[in-house]
Amino acid sequence: MIKGSCCCGIVQFEMSEMPSMMGMCHCSRCRKVGASSLVFVKSDAFQITAGRENIETFKAAPPYKYDRCFCSVCGTSLGEILSDMDSFPINAHCIDSEIDIRNSFHEFVSEKPSWFEIGDGAKQFSEHPHD
Repeated sequence: MIKGSCCCGIVQFEMSEMPSMMGMCHCSRCRKVGASSLVFVKSDAFQITAGRENIETFKAAPPYKYDRCFCSVCGTSLGEILSDMDSFPINAHCIDSEIDIRNSFHEFVSEKPSWFEIGDGAKQFSEHPHD
Protein backbone atom coordinates (compact mmCIF):
# COMPACT_ATOMS: atom_id res chain seq x y z
CA MET A 1 0.00 0.00 0.00
CA ILE A 2 1.32 3.46 -0.95
CA LYS A 3 0.54 6.06 1.71
CA GLY A 4 0.42 9.83 1.64
CA SER A 5 -0.59 12.81 3.76
CA CYS A 6 -0.59 16.56 4.15
CA CYS A 7 2.09 18.37 6.18
CA CYS A 8 0.18 18.25 9.49
CA GLY A 9 -1.00 14.66 8.91
CA ILE A 10 -4.72 15.34 9.30
CA VAL A 11 -5.46 14.45 5.67
CA GLN A 12 -4.24 10.95 4.85
CA PHE A 13 -4.70 8.74 1.81
CA GLU A 14 -3.50 5.51 0.30
CA MET A 15 -3.16 3.95 -3.12
CA SER A 16 -3.35 0.25 -3.88
CA GLU A 17 -1.26 0.65 -7.03
CA MET A 18 1.53 2.81 -8.38
CA PRO A 19 0.57 6.10 -10.07
CA SER A 20 0.30 5.78 -13.84
CA MET A 21 2.64 8.70 -14.63
CA MET A 22 4.39 11.75 -13.24
CA GLY A 23 4.45 15.20 -14.79
CA MET A 24 5.55 18.67 -13.88
CA CYS A 25 3.27 21.65 -14.36
CA HIS A 26 4.81 25.08 -14.78
CA CYS A 27 1.56 27.08 -14.85
CA SER A 28 1.41 30.03 -12.50
CA ARG A 29 -1.45 28.47 -10.57
CA CYS A 30 0.33 25.19 -9.75
CA ARG A 31 3.53 27.05 -8.90
CA LYS A 32 1.69 29.39 -6.52
CA VAL A 33 -0.13 26.61 -4.68
CA GLY A 34 3.08 24.58 -4.41
CA ALA A 35 2.04 21.57 -6.45
CA SER A 36 4.12 21.50 -9.62
CA SER A 37 5.18 17.84 -9.36
CA LEU A 38 2.09 15.75 -9.99
CA VAL A 39 1.39 12.03 -10.21
CA PHE A 40 -1.72 10.63 -11.83
CA VAL A 41 -3.67 8.04 -9.87
CA LYS A 42 -6.64 5.86 -10.74
CA SER A 43 -9.75 6.61 -8.71
CA ASP A 44 -10.47 2.95 -8.02
CA ALA A 45 -6.96 2.55 -6.52
CA PHE A 46 -7.13 5.71 -4.37
CA GLN A 47 -8.78 6.20 -0.99
CA ILE A 48 -8.84 9.06 1.51
CA THR A 49 -8.35 7.38 4.89
CA ALA A 50 -8.51 10.39 7.23
CA GLY A 51 -9.34 14.10 7.25
CA ARG A 52 -11.79 14.30 4.35
CA GLU A 53 -13.70 16.99 6.28
CA ASN A 54 -10.51 19.10 6.32
CA ILE A 55 -10.17 19.25 2.53
CA GLU A 56 -11.07 22.53 0.81
CA THR A 57 -11.27 23.09 -2.96
CA PHE A 58 -9.99 25.92 -5.16
CA LYS A 59 -12.07 25.87 -8.38
CA ALA A 60 -10.30 25.92 -11.74
CA ALA A 61 -10.87 28.61 -14.34
CA PRO A 62 -9.98 28.08 -18.05
CA PRO A 63 -7.52 27.21 -19.46
CA TYR A 64 -6.98 25.06 -16.35
CA LYS A 65 -9.16 21.98 -16.04
CA TYR A 66 -8.39 20.61 -12.59
CA ASP A 67 -9.74 21.97 -9.31
CA ARG A 68 -7.07 21.98 -6.59
CA CYS A 69 -7.64 20.65 -3.10
CA PHE A 70 -5.75 21.65 0.00
CA CYS A 71 -5.75 20.92 3.73
CA SER A 72 -7.76 23.57 5.59
CA VAL A 73 -5.49 23.18 8.65
CA CYS A 74 -1.92 23.36 7.29
CA GLY A 75 -2.57 24.58 3.72
CA THR A 76 -0.78 21.70 1.97
CA SER A 77 -1.73 21.52 -1.69
CA LEU A 78 -3.06 18.01 -2.35
CA GLY A 79 -3.82 18.07 -6.07
CA GLU A 80 -7.30 16.94 -7.06
CA ILE A 81 -7.95 14.21 -4.49
CA LEU A 82 -11.73 14.82 -4.48
CA SER A 83 -12.06 14.30 -8.23
CA ASP A 84 -14.76 12.05 -9.65
CA MET A 85 -12.68 11.39 -12.78
CA ASP A 86 -11.26 7.93 -13.54
CA SER A 87 -7.72 9.31 -13.22
CA PHE A 88 -6.60 12.55 -11.60
CA PRO A 89 -3.45 14.37 -10.45
CA ILE A 90 -2.24 14.59 -6.87
CA ASN A 91 0.76 16.45 -5.44
CA ALA A 92 3.70 14.03 -5.68
CA HIS A 93 5.29 15.64 -2.62
CA CYS A 94 2.40 14.39 -0.46
CA ILE A 95 3.33 10.74 -1.04
CA ASP A 96 5.03 9.36 2.08
CA SER A 97 5.96 5.95 0.64
CA GLU A 98 8.84 5.43 -1.74
CA ILE A 99 7.63 5.20 -5.35
CA ASP A 100 9.55 4.11 -8.42
CA ILE A 101 8.39 6.61 -11.02
CA ARG A 102 10.10 9.41 -12.94
CA ASN A 103 8.90 12.57 -14.63
CA SER A 104 7.57 11.97 -18.15
CA PHE A 105 6.40 15.44 -19.21
CA HIS A 106 6.40 19.18 -18.53
CA GLU A 107 3.19 21.13 -19.20
CA PHE A 108 2.53 24.86 -19.43
CA VAL A 109 6.20 25.52 -20.21
CA SER A 110 4.92 28.75 -21.80
CA GLU A 111 4.31 29.99 -18.22
CA LYS A 112 7.59 28.69 -16.79
CA PRO A 113 9.63 31.41 -15.07
CA SER A 114 12.89 32.27 -16.84
CA TRP A 115 14.97 31.35 -13.79
CA PHE A 116 13.78 27.70 -13.83
CA GLU A 117 15.75 25.38 -16.10
CA ILE A 118 14.28 22.07 -17.18
CA GLY A 119 17.04 19.55 -16.67
CA ASP A 120 15.54 16.29 -17.90
CA GLY A 121 14.64 14.91 -21.30
CA ALA A 122 10.89 14.67 -20.63
CA LYS A 123 8.48 15.88 -23.32
CA GLN A 124 7.50 19.55 -23.11
CA PHE A 125 4.11 21.07 -23.91
CA SER A 126 3.14 24.73 -24.16
CA GLU A 127 -0.15 23.99 -22.34
CA HIS A 128 -1.87 20.66 -21.48
CA PRO A 129 -0.21 17.61 -23.09
CA HIS A 130 -1.54 16.43 -26.40
CA ASP A 131 -0.78 13.49 -28.66
